[in-house]
Amino acid sequence: MPAQVRVYRSRIRSAQTTKKITRAMELISASRIAKAQQRVAASLPYARAVTRAVSAVATYSNVDHVLTREAENPKRAAIVIFTSDRGLAGAFNSNVLRKSEELAELLRDEGKEVVSFLVGRKAVGYYRFRRREYIRDWVGGTDNPDAETAHEIADAVVEAFVQDTEQGGVDEIHIVYNRFVSMLTQTPEMLRLLPLEVVEGVDEPSDPKALPLYEFEPDDGSVLDELLPVYIESRIYAAMLESAASKHAATQRAMKAASDNADKLIREYTRLANNARQQEITQQISEIVGGADALSSS
Repeated sequence: MPAQVRVYRSRIRSAQTTKKITRAMELISASRIAKAQQRVAASLPYARAVTRAVSAVATYSNVDHVLTREAENPKRAAIVIFTSDRGLAGAFNSNVLRKSEELAELLRDEGKEVVSFLVGRKAVGYYRFRRREYIRDWVGGTDNPDAETAHEIADAVVEAFVQDTEQGGVDEIHIVYNRFVSMLTQTPEMLRLLPLEVVEGVDEPSDPKALPLYEFEPDDGSVLDELLPVYIESRIYAAMLESAASKHAATQRAMKAASDNADKLIREYTRLANNARQQEITQQISEIVGGADALSSS
């Protein structure tokens, strides 16, 4: 019986230690989520302004740009997958990877070869464990994204898009990331980045004859050459910021659940230890009473 009490007390100490760790990680994530949300909110005005500018040029000009041109028979598509460098975030990474697998299956059903660009160690580990090939990876900065990495990713995907498929290029670029909805909800999102699909920005006039007047200097083609790479970079940077905010929220929620589970374990093992101790005391009293009765009888 004393050995059983020692086992329960050892488990209580282990659960208490685990609770300290998970509680600390919960507080760290709570402190980071506010900053991540601020960065997402600060990036929105710039992204909206770039989107409106690209929408104006794409809507009111007749330029056939390489980044907006649809391939007649697309053969190859790329997926940029945004995960985190660390785990302990619940289903954050598995949801993104599952969504990317669904997208890959859909593209293969359309007769397209699928290649991948990976952001985050979890995506790299997922592909290496399954011995899958990928084009390029970026790791080490998912918790605190920077514009330089977004610029590097944008250059890589644009370079792959403008190349011919025979030379290793692709006809489509898709991104998969977690969109931050609230502290409790983060949903995986899919977006076709290239060929460019502008889905917001310039509203159509109520009178078709009253079209707005735009003048593009030096010309609309040059304006698109400058704007489209900036637009793609802003989209990728926004996805990185959304993914970082979602990861911190998922980590906070997962660590809070772990702390609550540790509390339950501590209460359960404390009850079991008390029961075992009570049984030990009862047994000792029974032995003393039995010995006293034996002495009195003799």
